[in-house]
Amino acid sequence: MSFYDSAAFTYVVLPILIMLARICDVTLGTLRILTLSRGHKYLAPFLGFFEVLIWIIVMAKIMQNLNNVPCYIAYASGFAIGNMVGILIEERLAIGTLVIRIITKQDASQLIAGLRDAGHGVTSIPAQGSIGLVHVIYSVIKRSDLNGATEIIRKFNPKSFYSIEDVRFVSEGVFPEKIPFYQRSFFLWPRMLRKSK
Repeated sequence: MSFYDSAAFTYVVLPILIMLARICDVTLGTLRILTLSRGHKYLAPFLGFFEVLIWIIVMAKIMQNLNNVPCYIAYASGFAIGNMVGILIEERLAIGTLVIRIITKQDASQLIAGLRDAGHGVTSIPAQGSIGLVHVIYSVIKRSDLNGATEIIRKFNPKSFYSIEDVRFVSEGVFPEKIPFYQRSFFLWPRMLRKSK
């Protein structure tokens, strides 16, 4: 009897493989939906192709082992873990553009200056709120700059109300200047060492 026909493969190895494959296909599916919602019309179909290909292979194995309960548990576990992994990867990639809408009753001049000093474009509008005059501030930012922008808000107007929304398309805007990959600090240290000698 070969290893592929053994109980160890059927009830241990096969469920693990199904779970891993399901994690991959659901992760791709999560990323596909997120990229599709942000208008990446070429990346979404590419991810979808591999998502469905893996799913078909997994379903074929499930159908061949209909009496194998560990395969069902592995399939469901892979689905749950894949959703979480997909979201974590998307957060790390930080793809897309966001709009921050800030409403504050306090003087907003320092907040506006802080956002502009960080390189963000800012539009400020005086408005009438339910309890008096407020400032409404809009800033369109790259998703990768979100933490820095929210830190500025908490620093200058910690009690302000703000909301963050995805933006599908941006034609123009003011964004912080990015340091090219080859100019980042970990590429420059050999030069610094040579200069210090």
